[in-house]
Parts: sequence; structure tokens; C-alpha cells
Amino acid sequence: MQTTTLFEKHQSLGATFTDFGGWNMPVRYGSDLDEHHAVRNSAGLFDISHMAEIAILGDAEEFLDFAVVSKVSALADGRAKYTMICEADGGVIDDLIVYRISAKDYLIIANASNRKAVVKALEHRKHGFNVDIRDISDDFSLLAFQGPKSAEILQSLITAEADGAKYDLSNLKYYAIAPADVAGISVMIARTGYTGEDGFEILVANSSAEEIWDLISQQGVSPCGLASRDTLRLEAGMPLYGHELESDLTPFEAGLEKIISFDKDFVGKDALQAKVGKTPARKLYALKGEGRRAARADYEIFLPGSENPIGKVTSGVLSPTLGYPIAMAYLLGELDLPVGSKLEADVRGTKVEYEVVAMPFYKRGR
Repeated sequence: MQTTTLFEKHQSLGATFTDFGGWNMPVRYGSDLDEHHAVRNSAGLFDISHMAEIAILGDAEEFLDFAVVSKVSALADGRAKYTMICEADGGVIDDLIVYRISAKDYLIIANASNRKAVVKALEHRKHGFNVDIRDISDDFSLLAFQGPKSAEILQSLITAEADGAKYDLSNLKYYAIAPADVAGISVMIARTGYTGEDGFEILVANSSAEEIWDLISQQGVSPCGLASRDTLRLEAGMPLYGHELESDLTPFEAGLEKIISFDKDFVGKDALQAKVGKTPARKLYALKGEGRRAARADYEIFLPGSENPIGKVTSGVLSPTLGYPIAMAYLLGELDLPVGSKLEADVRGTKVEYEVVAMPFYKRGR
């Protein structure tokens, strides 16, 4: 398995590791619940250097408009967009965040397990475009600093520029990116994340990654592993590739068709446009359970009193923040279940009541 630049640091902190997309990643340092609550109530620090970073240079905005489903050329400099790269049949290769540095300089963050597939798809689509596609994943580390106190803490660490001014994080909007110096180290700071809280993702050269990690940790910030990251993103209703997104699913099944821009040409447009207004075979639902027994991935869902399953859970947990079971599940699209619909989940042989609710399960206070 591959390891990040910070692997020995995680070992020294007593982390437990897991195989995640071919990477040996810290799943927890102590208590999953403590790490989850640290992010919800204060701040937590994640190593997400397994994620892929891909630079697109040259005719970047024209190329990416063709390569992904969203109109990323409409972004202003320094802004970002959640989007997807799809096959010609509309199947999702990966969900991405695309950052526009300038018209000729974009940055893509892709999932670790799909790094090669995304780079391959981009290379196949560059015919006719004057672009340079650079997989820079091995040169950089990515840290996620998330939680309601993250802005205050990070601001205190930003170094003054030559003119004496310090970059003001209050000017960095949600889904925006900017260069800054942290303790004299040049980084890129994005106001993005995968937890449902305010927070930042910090792109830093591998040579300075441990210094940035230590600097933030020394402010009393908890290190957090992938287990808490998963419960946080589930509460926030954020999909995970391999669970809510797959190559045999399109943005329509996941309820994410709003990210598609049909006013441009792109790979997969014809297949996706053919689905407009049609009922998908499967549809992603948010479910809230009763009691303390949570339906996990692949547990079957039923209409009350029925023995015929109508779908399966993709992600499920007893929500640490809310105190009751939550799940996302793909169910038969033809049912078109409204919010409030009663369902049952088979939890290890026992039928447990669930109810259709609106996504997301948790939304932070403003």
C-alpha cells in the first residue's frame, strides 16, 4: 500500500490504519466519537494526501468545459465548483472539485482510487485542445482543517506579506481558493471540505507538510482519521464514490443533475440529456431510523409489511451528532417516495423502522 508523507507522524501519534483505495491511511487516533465531536464543536485536522491533484494548463477552461459536466469556464478566478467527469454513457468516473486559478490554470482534486481513471479520461479528451495535463499528486500533501474554530486558528498562523499585510481569511468565500503564507511557508488555502462544517483544505509541498501539520496541531487541534470523516460527511449528506456514486450510476440517480450544464458540449451529454424528465430505475434517498440500531451498507430496505426489498443502504451509521440512525439508500425510482414515507430496514434479521427525510441530515448553524 502507498503511504503519505505524514505516515510516520501518524504512527507516532498512535493511529490505527486501514487500506483506503490502496493507501495505508489513519482511520482513528483514539475515539471515533471524540474526533467527530471535535470537528463539530471546535476543529480537527485530517491528512487527505491520498487525494489526487491534477493541474490543467493552457486552454484549460475550454478543455474542462468539454471534459466535465459543469460549465467551469463560468467560474471567476479563485473560485471552485463541485462537478463530475462522466463516460460517454453518462456513468460517473469520479466526482471532482475543480478550482480556477486563472483561465489557463485550473486545479482538479479527484478521489484517490480514481486517480488513474481520471487522468486517463482527461488525456483521451484533450485532442484538439492545447492543454498540458499534469498529475502533481506525488509532489504535494493535502490537509483538511475543519470545524467552527478553524478560521480563527488558521488566521493566527498566517504570516504577514512583504508589505506588512496578512491575508484575511474572512475574504475567502466558500468554494474559493487563494495563496497564503503560513509560518513563512507558501500554501494554497481552499475554503472547501467534506464534513459539513466551515473549514479549509491546505495544499502544501511535501517538504513542508509535517511543519504545517505540527503548527496546527500545536494550537490544541485534534488529529482525526477517516472513520470520523465518514460519519461527518454522511451527516452532511455528501456522497462517497464507491457507495453513492459508481460508474454504472449517473448524476440523475444521485439527485445531482443540477450540476450538469446542458448549454455546452461535453462527454456524456447525449446520454444524460436523454434522461431528462424520465424516472430513474434507482433513486438516492435520505433515511432516518428509530432507536440505536443502525442499518449499514448493503442492508436491505422494505416497504412496511413487505418481504420484497426495494433497495439497499449505501452508507449508514448511528449519527454521533443527532443521536439516531441515518442512512443513504438507493431505492426503486418508480416509487417516488415523499418525505415522511415509512420504511423498514433489515438490521441483522430484525426489521427496524426508518423514514424518508430531506437531505442533508445535518446543517451547521450560520
